[in-house]
Amino acid sequence: DVDGVSSAALLSLFLDAAGSAATVHIPDRLTEGYGPSASAVSQLHGQGTELLLTLDCGVLAHDPLAHAAELGLATVIVDHHQAGEILPRAHAVINPNRQDDLSGFGYLCAAGVTMVLVAATNRILRARGWYNDARPEPNLLRWLELVALATVCDVVPLKGLNRAYVTQGLKVMARRENLGLAALAD
Repeated sequence: DVDGVSSAALLSLFLDAAGSAATVHIPDRLTEGYGPSASAVSQLHGQGTELLLTLDCGVLAHDPLAHAAELGLATVIVDHHQAGEILPRAHAVINPNRQDDLSGFGYLCAAGVTMVLVAATNRILRARGWYNDARPEPNLLRWLELVALATVCDVVPLKGLNRAYVTQGLKVMARRENLGLAALAD
């Protein structure tokens, strides 16, 4: 799934640039199904994971996320799929398609929502003096090509923020600095 993989790449690149390592687990749809599974949660917990972020999934994953809570994992869901009335057990559910969301950003794909999270987190880190000469603030615009790719591949409306993501992301993509996307384009 391009949206989920792009979201994972975006968040992983940001966390690395901000000085934190992340383990990325992309479920195999044939053996694990779509989204988080109890077995994957247990495996990640066994590897020392303390914070579980689900990207492009999780808003309907009540049982696996209840299992994560039982194991003591803090969980943040970043999704864009329609949410039910009752949300899964998590510390935060970031989703413009929650029934109580009034943002008007329900047209974003998961990578678009992830970019909003990254930008907000970056702003907080900057305000708290996290960045310095040894750890410079990352240029978030360089990752817009991932958001543009996910936006187009998820076939979400090209309006509002999506239009800006794609317009600017295509400019970044044209510079061919991401070797993987350059190879894919070739």
